[in-house]
Amino acid sequence: MSIVDNKKAFFDYFIEERYEAGIALEGWEVKSIRAGRVQIKEAYVIVRDAELFLIGAHISPLQTASTHINPDPVRTRKLLLKAEEIRKLIGKVEQRGYTLVPLNLHYARGRVKCEIGLAKGKKQFDKRDTEKERDWQREKGRLLRGK
Repeated sequence: MSIVDNKKAFFDYFIEERYEAGIALEGWEVKSIRAGRVQIKEAYVIVRDAELFLIGAHISPLQTASTHINPDPVRTRKLLLKAEEIRKLIGKVEQRGYTLVPLNLHYARGRVKCEIGLAKGKKQFDKRDTEKERDWQREKGRLLRGK
């Protein structure tokens, strides 16, 4: 079940591979995510010391759940993957010019997971082609429904 999607990632990048990663969260963050107070449009994933980190994801604190602490809504959160997957991703990101982008947050067996994508940036003309194709599909659907 999806919590939030990063639609901007599909517009700005060609997604080549997808990986499901766990996220190291605090208690107030889990409660806020369950309440739907999360935004990953401006988020990105970096590699530091053979570990993956999610930067820029904004989780707004709930007033009732975070009274005794001082929450940081955009703190850096560690992503949890198997070591083999991390090594594979590091090799592709460093050598071939790929980047890692968060695609969505979802629940898997009661846990909050982040789907990350190995992506290559789109040029401006690729974005225009994508938009034309999307408009054509929408128009085609309207024409078929109208008959």
